[in-house]
Amino acid sequence: MSGPAAGQGVLTVDLDAIVANWRDLSARHGAPCAGVVKADGYGLGAAPVARALLAAGCRTFFVAHLTEGLALRAALGAGPAIIVLNGFPPGADEAAGLWPVLNSLGDVEAHAAAGRADGQARPALLHLDTGMSRLGLDAAEQAALAEDRGRLAGLDLRFVMTHLACADEPAHPLNALQAQRFTAAAAAIAPGVPRSFANSSGLFLGKDFRSDLARPGCALYGINPTPAAANPMRQVATVEVPVLQVREIGAGDTVGYGAGYTATRNVRVATVAAGYADGYLRSLSGRSLALFQDRAVPLMGRVSMDLTTFDASDFPDLQPGCRLMLVGGAGNTPDDIAARCGTIGYEVLTSLGSRYQRHYLGGV
Repeated sequence: MSGPAAGQGVLTVDLDAIVANWRDLSARHGAPCAGVVKADGYGLGAAPVARALLAAGCRTFFVAHLTEGLALRAALGAGPAIIVLNGFPPGADEAAGLWPVLNSLGDVEAHAAAGRADGQARPALLHLDTGMSRLGLDAAEQAALAEDRGRLAGLDLRFVMTHLACADEPAHPLNALQAQRFTAAAAAIAPGVPRSFANSSGLFLGKDFRSDLARPGCALYGINPTPAAANPMRQVATVEVPVLQVREIGAGDTVGYGAGYTATRNVRVATVAAGYADGYLRSLSGRSLALFQDRAVPLMGRVSMDLTTFDASDFPDLQPGCRLMLVGGAGNTPDDIAARCGTIGYEVLTSLGSRYQRHYLGGV
């Protein structure tokens, strides 16, 4: 890897850690686990992540959009199953051998009709809504399909699936209710068809949530699937950014837009080359930190588009050209960062911008 351009941050992704997380989750599940690589592999690069998982034995991948599926097929070649969670737009049937998720009775009818018309059953997944109230056949559509399963003629259903709404809250009553609803609906509509149930957190809910194919996403990337307990997953990503300038200011001087920080003594201000355009969220203003030599460096003032300022007063060795770790390290994981500004680790990872140089460790 050539060195980063002047002023460029580096996003390092440990592919071996992602593979290890996938293996741990698969062992816990006791049945196959897919790799969810939507949103460009949760911001870390769908193609390199999926190639590493494929080499490790993963044979099924989930994306959100058709364009993501087409790009992944180009990266992986023929062979692995690639499933499009949001389904296909009209006219995109069987694009590049991808499998759509059918999210409504209308999807079922259109896809089945196409299969009947050309005499070749169309591979697809059937999504049953059991409590999320987003995509998926609702209760009325499920009842209609159970009453007339002939509507499925023309389809080659590979899995029937649902999605847990509260899996990260093990005691939430909706978890058990969704399991009951899914078992009953799948048996009525698609008996004998393999089932796909648990997401990352669902894999930690016990035997009632096991199925023929789990769909871990966030846990692959080091996000804690058990928020009330210690994180069982390996961390996979770090972001390091260069210090562009260090200056000294005195009591009463202010820093950044809106004079968001006012010095009460002489302090050293280190300005780094990253901001909210790089996915370092503006909501972290005045409430986050970076790491330098494994020690916390407090954020000063507001995060701006391309620059962020940190209090380097206790770090005489911190000079222009040094690097601060914005993401990663003890107490500074994506989940830690998210907690400081009232969001979730998913948003921290998926917000990481395109301006970082990406460095991949391990994999293939």
